[in-house]
Amino acid sequence: MLREMSTRYGRTPGGYIWGILEPLAAILFLSVGFSLVLRTPALGTSFLLFYTSGYLPFHLYQSVSNMVAASVRFSKPLLKYPAVTWLDAVLARFLLNGLTGILITAILTAGILTVIDSRTMLDLPPIIEAMSLALLLGLGVGVLNCALSGLYPLWEVIWSILTRPLFLASGIIYLFESLPQLAQDILWYNPLVHIVGLMRTGFYPTYTAAHVSPLYVLSVSLILLTMGLLLMGRYHREILNR
Repeated sequence: MLREMSTRYGRTPGGYIWGILEPLAAILFLSVGFSLVLRTPALGTSFLLFYTSGYLPFHLYQSVSNMVAASVRFSKPLLKYPAVTWLDAVLARFLLNGLTGILITAILTAGILTVIDSRTMLDLPPIIEAMSLALLLGLGVGVLNCALSGLYPLWEVIWSILTRPLFLASGIIYLFESLPQLAQDILWYNPLVHIVGLMRTGFYPTYTAAHVSPLYVLSVSLILLTMGLLLMGRYHREILNR
């Protein structure tokens, strides 16, 4: 974890500040852009708050899954030591990036609530649940991709192409309920739609998000994680020797 911190954030001026500025810039871009074409967001009156509640859990998932997927490749020199295993590399990246993402979420949420002078009363249980599910889903996807990209190098390119529309398909810039029924039937199977909807229920007390199924997200996450762990346990030597 210390090695990860020094290499990822210690080599650039500002260090961890960039970890905060990156999601903040994305939220500001969305808020300013949509405020020019819409009078009010789909929920509430603040574009900043609406896109904060949607983007931050997505950013947490994406950060964790991408970092975990590259954990073995990043730590390959260390894995030559018998005392260090592939599981150490995966857990180190998951813990560091997960804790970093949670801290960034807390800082940005508190800062934006202060700036917009909102009287919003956050409901913490659904927010904590949404962030936990985002972490678990990121871990499951990351471990599975770590195994698949190690066995098949082309998989990393294929996955990048397949997930390019994920930002638009995760309910960040719109409400799930505002979509046509056909689109709802298809996008319901995207676990991030449930995570974003659950997160927004913690920001907006009047929003019910009837489509959200934490059990579905939990099941998908655990299935992906189990598949990834089985593949890594079976083929980690072959992956490390490539």
